[in-house]
Amino acid sequence: MPHDSVRIEHRYLELPDSFYTRVNPTPLRDGKLVCFNHDLARTMGFHTDTPEDWTAVGEGRELLEGMDPVAMKYTGHQFGVYNPDLGDGRGLLLWETIGPDGQRWDWHLKGAGTTPYSRFGDGRAVLRSTIREYLCSEAMHALGIPTTRALFMISAKDPVLRETIETAATLVRVAQTHIRFGHFEFAAYHEGEDALRTLIDHTITLHFPELLSTPEEDRYRLWLEEVVARTARLIAQWQAVGFCHGVMNSDNMSIIGDTFDYGPYAFLDDFDAGFICNHTDQGGRYAYNQQPQIGFINCQYLARALAPVMDEDDLRRALRRYETVYNESFLALMRAKLGLAQAEENDIDLIMETFNLLHEFRIDFTRFFRGLSTLPSRGPAAVRDLFVDRDIADAWLARYQTRLDRETRPDTEREAAMSRVNPKYVLRNYLAQQVIQEAQNGDYEPMKELLDVLKRPFDEQPENEEYAALPPDWGKHLNISCSS
Repeated sequence: MPHDSVRIEHRYLELPDSFYTRVNPTPLRDGKLVCFNHDLARTMGFHTDTPEDWTAVGEGRELLEGMDPVAMKYTGHQFGVYNPDLGDGRGLLLWETIGPDGQRWDWHLKGAGTTPYSRFGDGRAVLRSTIREYLCSEAMHALGIPTTRALFMISAKDPVLRETIETAATLVRVAQTHIRFGHFEFAAYHEGEDALRTLIDHTITLHFPELLSTPEEDRYRLWLEEVVARTARLIAQWQAVGFCHGVMNSDNMSIIGDTFDYGPYAFLDDFDAGFICNHTDQGGRYAYNQQPQIGFINCQYLARALAPVMDEDDLRRALRRYETVYNESFLALMRAKLGLAQAEENDIDLIMETFNLLHEFRIDFTRFFRGLSTLPSRGPAAVRDLFVDRDIADAWLARYQTRLDRETRPDTEREAAMSRVNPKYVLRNYLAQQVIQEAQNGDYEPMKELLDVLKRPFDEQPENEEYAALPPDWGKHLNISCSS
């Protein structure tokens, strides 16, 4: 690590020691670096021509000067039930680096072995789940959606028992912070007011520094309003791109509004508003159409934890931001997807009609909106061909054209704008599954090729058309387990 360009810190250790336990990684055997994110490394302020030098760190065999690995302690609501026993059960916070631009990055080694919070787990991550997180976090970043990032991953031969025997892997995940809603629940319900205030102040100082100049009596309210607003905007972005998280427990909610903890996620194929991507979610608590409400419920859990140090009226005022920001964000995103630059009061009716159409006829979400984007240059075939009954498509397209006729933007300008917000390429689960199968046979080139495609989701990429194809029947609506 070039210390002349990157500063090393570990400010999380300034919190009371009840918020973490020092744990050394449990080394893997014969690890191999299989993917290194050079673009991200440069963003973080460093560069390496020999990424293999990081293998020992990723294996858990070596700690660089300044690394002081800790497992973070937090709690949270899982499927609506409070669990006091949570914490980093298979990951360790190694250190924090600050790049030349002043940006702070947590480094988190995921799959590092058991910790005091592993409960009955083995503390490992398997190759399958590590690839899925690497792929999706980078895909989400390219889509412009706030997310944790993947710096590099290691594969190994160590056996790991899941539904079957799999092999181990680790991921170095980076983010501005790994503090989550569950940290505040832990502080409030187990550590008391002083610890809660310490955690809030720490979070504001490092991650919301713009609030330090506000009056102290308003600071906590303004901070919570911002957290609630970021959460609402994030979930509006998920909905607009057809992303299902799968496990929106409060311990998986980032305090800075990042997409956090990729497990049984999915991008929608044939549109189903009630799609459940996690096969352990029997009741559909985290179905696609429930995500906006669950985001609000998680904000309520956070507000409840803050009650000892905040006025009740301030909590209510902050929570009211959620519905306002979500609705404004979702409406703006959908207008952009539909190419509507001039807002009209009845646009929400067109948006809801569109979602009903997609749901009733199970139309592919991504290809539908991409097809709308290219209507001026390519005509309606890309949309019409998604429907068994072309007359239904034609009737909707005629109503849509009536709305477009009231726009003043030239068609070419609208097409360019729509193509910048309606991706052609998303990480469909079947694509992830294909590269996982190749990686399990030792071939990581398909993974790297897919990553290159996902870096440019809005570009046409005519040489990569197969990645935009409709999924095969076996690849539709795959259900993924929490072990993923």
